[in-house]
Amino acid sequence: MATQHHSPALPAPAVFAAYPMANPGYGKRSAPDQQAGARDDFALLPIRERYVAGFVDHLPEGAAMSVKQLAKQLPLYGQQAISTALNALSVAGHLRRVRCSVGAGDETRWVSRTFWSRTARDNEWWNTYLATETATQCAAPTVAPEAPAASAEPLAPASVPLQRTPPEAAPDPAPTTAPAAPPTPTAPSAALSPAYLALAELGRRDIRLTLSADDCAALEAQAAQWLARGVNADYLIAALTAGLPAQVDCPPRFVRRRLTDKIPPLLPTSPNTSAPSPTHRLLMECTDCGRPGQPEALPDGLCRPCRAAHSEGDRAPSIDPAEIAGVKAHMANLRDLLKSP
Repeated sequence: MATQHHSPALPAPAVFAAYPMANPGYGKRSAPDQQAGARDDFALLPIRERYVAGFVDHLPEGAAMSVKQLAKQLPLYGQQAISTALNALSVAGHLRRVRCSVGAGDETRWVSRTFWSRTARDNEWWNTYLATETATQCAAPTVAPEAPAASAEPLAPASVPLQRTPPEAAPDPAPTTAPAAPPTPTAPSAALSPAYLALAELGRRDIRLTLSADDCAALEAQAAQWLARGVNADYLIAALTAGLPAQVDCPPRFVRRRLTDKIPPLLPTSPNTSAPSPTHRLLMECTDCGRPGQPEALPDGLCRPCRAAHSEGDRAPSIDPAEIAGVKAHMANLRDLLKSP
């Protein structure tokens, strides 16, 4: 249960009209059935969390919710402090990050939302709401995304540009005495497998996982095993890029290890007609590291490692009373020895 903090919180800065908005399908989304705003909103939170919560609560629908954008608007705290505050707001029940796959076939892409609730909700409420069709429709708009703005959150492209050498320029149309030999054609896009294209896309999603053409070819067979188990390319990319360390020394070795350790289970080859698959899949993201998972697997909006780190940071170290008594007895014994002749 939250402990009330009596120290007054600093007023959150005003939201400027030019605050950056995310691309359609991304950014802030308000949860339903919230209480009306009041002066004592977020009164049970610490000062920093109240400051950040008051600012986020006044952001418009679809506002960019990345840590970098929030830190630009909140001058008192840096990105690390904002990230920690968002984790605390997630644990307090005000925030959940989700991603939903929309489209079909090669046009499938991931749409990200940050659901916000002024009224604190428990895990059961969030899990129930995120399982509804209403939440899925909110997270997956049917309109086509507009051209990305400079300050918008990243948008997953529908198709992956090739990482191969482009075809040579066409010869000059002016007539010549001897026609030039036709340029050597490069491999057409149809010759590149979905597994190769997914690996080539990693570097565009996160520069820490940039692979060369040879790296993609070497890892192509392993990535194809994922696709053969029923997942699509977006799922594969999301699993490989989630929760990256601050620095990846050897991207090919790192990706190979993740392809081995995180490969999904093998599903039956015969389709199950008794329970049709839903049109859209909605996954919750860990508020801290971005690791995707089902809502039930991310209580308080955090994965297990991040939840443990958050709990350790908030919990003061406890001292065993028996240890205190032992130290006192030892010190008393030392004093007696010093008094003896």
